[in-house]
Amino acid sequence: MVKAKKHLGQHFLKDENIASRIVDSFSDVYVKGDVLEIGPGTGVLTKYLIKKYPEQLHLVDLDKESIDYLESNFPDLHGRIYFGDFLKQGIEFTSASDVNIIGNFPYNISSQIFFKILEHKDRVKCVVGMLQYEVAKRLASPPGNKDYGILSVLLQAYYNINYLFSVEAHVFDPPPKVRSGVISLVRNKNENLDCDEVLFKSVVKQGFQNRRKTLRNALKPLNLPPQVIELDILNRRAETLSVNEFVDLTKQIEKWSR
Repeated sequence: MVKAKKHLGQHFLKDENIASRIVDSFSDVYVKGDVLEIGPGTGVLTKYLIKKYPEQLHLVDLDKESIDYLESNFPDLHGRIYFGDFLKQGIEFTSASDVNIIGNFPYNISSQIFFKILEHKDRVKCVVGMLQYEVAKRLASPPGNKDYGILSVLLQAYYNINYLFSVEAHVFDPPPKVRSGVISLVRNKNENLDCDEVLFKSVVKQGFQNRRKTLRNALKPLNLPPQVIELDILNRRAETLSVNEFVDLTKQIEKWSR
């Protein structure tokens, strides 16, 4: 059996009912295309996924011991089990135009995983992931909530996000010190935002850098044009703006910066 490694942030799910529930949740949002499981570990999700997606399933793990275990226990996946780092290689493990991602994500890199997913938003159609409860709530949080932040806005610009259910620590081996949460992301219809997307990211990130300040103060490093500084929306704080309001603000900055 594979031994959980602390440096990889591994906590292996041992509750079959929860594993089955996660895969069922994935099936509810699955879009035609390949399935990429990140960090399959001992295959607790894999054994349910292979029944539903025998030809589409691909696995990637950074733990060589897990890879050897998976190769031995899932011979039908030969050639589709990869020893690699998703944070460095993204979705290059599959050449399909549409990719669906699932996984019990290591807590220490879960946010980085979602930033990497954003880099491939044109191909990643849905995601179901289990991650630290606080992070899961943050990603799914609406505006006006203290959990709402940079990654909330950036992901919600391109995905519809739902918090599905919570998972207690005792169902893992070893048990983590925190609760877990399962969320789903489904690609929305925004192929592109109606603004400069690079500037949009800068506005969102800078706005939340000092989230207690009004946007007029938080965005000072961006050297906003005088016409933008006068806008009423800058009297608000970043956590109160919806994705569309961030897009509109970005468009105003574009307009007056020409």
